[in-house]
Amino acid sequence: MGNGFASTPKPPYYAVIFTNQRSDGDHGYGATADRMVELAAQQPGYLGVESVRDASGLGITVSYWESEAAIQAWRRNAEHTLARERGRTDWYEHFELRVAKVERAYGGP
Repeated sequence: MGNGFASTPKPPYYAVIFTNQRSDGDHGYGATADRMVELAAQQPGYLGVESVRDASGLGITVSYWESEAAIQAWRRNAEHTLARERGRTDWYEHFELRVAKVERAYGGP
C-alpha cells in the first residue's frame, strides 16, 4: 500500500509478531533486514508486513501469513535461518516472537 499498513485479506489469517531490542552498531543488520522483507514477500502464503522501530532501538515487526504451514515454510528458508542466527549473536539484546491467529480485523477512520 505504500503507507506502512499491510493490505491483508478477510480473516482468518496469521500474524507473526517479532518484538526486539537492537544491540549497538549495525553489523550488517540494515541490509539483511531489507533482504528478509524482500525474501519473505516471495514466499507462498505471505500477506504483508508492518514494522516500526523507536529511537531506543525497540522494534516491532508483524508479518502476516495465510496459514501456519506458510509460517513454517518461511522458518525453514535457509537464508532466513542464517539471519535468525545472526540476530541471536549480533543484532538483538533480547527478542520475543509470538504467532497469533487473526479472527477479526477492521480499519478506519
